[in-house]
Amino acid sequence: MQETRQNRIARLLQKELSMIFQSQTRMMRGVMVSVTRCRISPDLSVCTAYLSIFPSERGEEMLKNIQSNEKTIRYELGTRVRYQLRVIPELRFFIDDSLDYIEHIDELLKK
Repeated sequence: MQETRQNRIARLLQKELSMIFQSQTRMMRGVMVSVTRCRISPDLSVCTAYLSIFPSERGEEMLKNIQSNEKTIRYELGTRVRYQLRVIPELRFFIDDSLDYIEHIDELLKK
């Protein structure tokens, strides 16, 4: 169970990561990346971010691109939260496919 400080830092990182992705994907037409959830380890060294990518067909391609640019994203995050955090956590990105799963369940229920 996460503590209050972990939750506060996770919300901060989620907000800042979403702002970074919003500014980066503005240049790419037709692609939207949103951060649905962030979890941070108890020692505040690892942040696991779950991303929702629209359209979902380009999800794997975008995830590989994001993972290859992980160091620049971490640097940008560090410049944004440098006065709030002493150590910028290592970033790990995963695709959050819960919306696709919900859509699939709705299609099955309609049949």
